[in-house]
Amino acid sequence: YSTDFEVHRNWLAITHNLPLSQWYYEATSEWTLDYPPFFAWFEYALSHIAKYFDPQMLVVENLNYASHATIFFQRLSVIFTDILFIYAVHECCKCVNGKRAAKDILEKPTFILAVLLLWNFGLLIVDHIHFQYNGFLFGLMLLSVARLCQKRYLEGALLFAVLLHFKHIYMYVAPAYGIYLLRSYCFTANNADGSLKWRSFSFLHLTLLGLIVCLVSALSLGPFLVLGQLPQVISRLFPFKRGLCHAYWAPNFWALYNAMDKALTILGLKCNFLDGTKIPKASMTGGLVQEFQHTVLPSVTPLATLICTFIAILPSVFCLWFKPQGPRGFLQCLVLCALSSFMFGWHVHEKAILLAILPLSLLSIQRAKDAGIYLILATTGHFSLFPLLFTPPELPIKILLMLLFTVYSFSSLKSLFRREKPLLNWLETIYLIQLVPLEIFCEIIFPLTAWKQHFPFVPLLLTSVYCALGITYAWLKLYISVLTERISVRQKAE
Repeated sequence: YSTDFEVHRNWLAITHNLPLSQWYYEATSEWTLDYPPFFAWFEYALSHIAKYFDPQMLVVENLNYASHATIFFQRLSVIFTDILFIYAVHECCKCVNGKRAAKDILEKPTFILAVLLLWNFGLLIVDHIHFQYNGFLFGLMLLSVARLCQKRYLEGALLFAVLLHFKHIYMYVAPAYGIYLLRSYCFTANNADGSLKWRSFSFLHLTLLGLIVCLVSALSLGPFLVLGQLPQVISRLFPFKRGLCHAYWAPNFWALYNAMDKALTILGLKCNFLDGTKIPKASMTGGLVQEFQHTVLPSVTPLATLICTFIAILPSVFCLWFKPQGPRGFLQCLVLCALSSFMFGWHVHEKAILLAILPLSLLSIQRAKDAGIYLILATTGHFSLFPLLFTPPELPIKILLMLLFTVYSFSSLKSLFRREKPLLNWLETIYLIQLVPLEIFCEIIFPLTAWKQHFPFVPLLLTSVYCALGITYAWLKLYISVLTERISVRQKAE
């Protein structure tokens, strides 16, 4: 039973029964409202349908209320809102270059892309088994991407602005949107070598983009600004006291950093460099929850993660500005912004990896090199989501679904690029194969050992650290690929 059922039940109750002025102050449940106002209004709209299924779910004090009617409604609402995601996938497929020859429809790039998006393993388990509303949110993002690819810039900007006020995690990719719109919409012409034609800058276009951002923000945050509650809303949206990492470390740079700190702590204790009585027990027997001080390595602050993230996304933004390469360049920058923020962000959730995997699907059907990176990132990123489904009945379900999606991904992309060199080298293949013994150890062998009682965090640590290696590798490989491509384009132009 996922805690997200109770999270969203509580938000339904808050928005249905309490006045607007109390939405971001209510704290009866530990699962306080911490999404932007548009999502709160979304819950408010759902609550007026939910009352016909079971009105008791809308009582704020009914903590952990989970009747069959409540669960049925929540599941049904996710399925219904996925209609937007399906439409967005359809629009994205229309933007795909279909010149690559295919013997039948199953080998067409558009068909492969549709399956990779609609049947995405991570989105399926996060939304329909674990339970969340990511489908329609990713639908908004993909639809905005499609509109930008179709040069319908104002529609794309509007959709993304609305998306930010549904879920602020999409700020990860905001730099890609901002630079691309400024470069492609506000500058209406380029020189022959692709550089900016400064005289083509349109203040009208910039004003229109600014109006969209201001109007959407006013509609979302305006009521709370009038009530004098904007600081409270911001504090809920950005709760920095939650600590560097989630309870289960997202497989990013900080997971490797934390693991190194634990390893150095163990070594320090063995060599008597550290005093064991001064080390908090939680730092050695569990994951990082709430604020945490590292034992050996310097502790990380929110400002440090912000600086690291900014430095990590900077090259991709420069590439998009100076050598935009059209929609393809935008997608590359979007994926790199998402991955860089995932790698170095503060309190990143493991589910945020989908923010990079889904748009990378659009690139994977265009070039063999991108397809190889997609296979590494998708396989590793999806495997890192396994701890979300931790009950024994869910074990065969997640393995079967992961296996089906992975087999299809490999076979379809291999068929699409069959005339080119193998998508993965031998080292990458060995790394991905090792996920199998890792899963066997974590799910089958480890629970039978005595270690489980003393070191329950070990399976999560192993999964997080091993997957972090693969995701870091995919991030670096994509960055190198993009930079190499830009250098090649520049040399040809000269």
